[in-house]
Amino acid sequence: MSDRLQENPWRVMLVINVAVIAGVCIHKITLPPYVPYIHLLVDYHFGFVKRALIGAIVSLFTQKVPVWLVFALGGAVWLVTALLFVKLFRRTFGFDDAHMPLFVFTAGSPFFLKNFVHTLGHFDIYGCLFAIILLLLPAESIGFVLLAALFSIVLILIHHIHLLMYVPTIALIVLVRHYLTVGVGRLNLAVAVISVLALGALFLALQFWGTMPIPEAEFVAYLKTRMADPARTDLLGFSYIWYQPLAKEVSDTWARLPSNILGVPVFAVLIWLHSPLWRYFSNLIRSLASDLHRRVVVAGIIGVTAAYLIMFAMVFDYSRWISNWAVCLFLILHAVKTLPSTQVVPLIAGDDRRTSIFGWIVTLIPRVGVIRPF
Repeated sequence: MSDRLQENPWRVMLVINVAVIAGVCIHKITLPPYVPYIHLLVDYHFGFVKRALIGAIVSLFTQKVPVWLVFALGGAVWLVTALLFVKLFRRTFGFDDAHMPLFVFTAGSPFFLKNFVHTLGHFDIYGCLFAIILLLLPAESIGFVLLAALFSIVLILIHHIHLLMYVPTIALIVLVRHYLTVGVGRLNLAVAVISVLALGALFLALQFWGTMPIPEAEFVAYLKTRMADPARTDLLGFSYIWYQPLAKEVSDTWARLPSNILGVPVFAVLIWLHSPLWRYFSNLIRSLASDLHRRVVVAGIIGVTAAYLIMFAMVFDYSRWISNWAVCLFLILHAVKTLPSTQVVPLIAGDDRRTSIFGWIVTLIPRVGVIRPF
């Protein structure tokens, strides 16, 4: 075992990552699914409201929602996302030994699949899933742009914060894979403009007119009719989020800022531990054959990051936001890899001692969390 560890520690790290994921999963299913469960109960029974699409789809199949459905649905979405990412990585890079460090720093990152297990049932992973699908599909036709717009609409209906969380990354993937390859024409430009306007209008409608139009007591009474076990009233404690205006969310975020900001140094260390990956990504961008491509990619990454900074000012789930920001960069890396390059970019050096230490630390960290680190 020691000889194998010395010869190929990165594949051993992958095995340990699987064990860590299993441990996080076992721990997760012992916890009450407060927020994810209530999202499966809310539908469009009282009209067009925010955060209701998943619950509306569930209502087509069952009127009584058991608690275990949170874990079954969340687990299924997680598994599909993980399998599709593996397929994406195989197509983009391959699974030879030289690419194992890159796979460990992405798939094995505490920002990514391990943290999605910890947040099982939350809506974040749907944006990641749709982005991976777009990275796998052919991008030459206008249908690709229309599908990306449809995915973005669905994400905003799941939760309007996706406009900042994954829609910018989807837009950059479309820009890189379609517009920088096919070019900008009258038709695909018109589709892009109409899509942006439609997504903006949908977001505003949900943000400012998507609150529940009935008293909260009546809303909670309806939710109980959809529960398989109405006695579990402890799972309805988050019903207020369908009544909370944007100003209240922002004020709550800034009230928590003094304590939550203490996690920033931890986030900085976690990002630093991925420095071999960031160096490879930076070198990949520098190697692009076109100056236009480099400028578009850099501007796109800045735009994605700016969207997350806005989220940091609005909603206090900092660990989730920083994790999803890192996931967006992992996905953008795959899009950038499809662009023409002038040189072969050196891969992450798997035999470098410092890189190996960082890889082991990243492997052993089980998750980042929801609000505060860990």
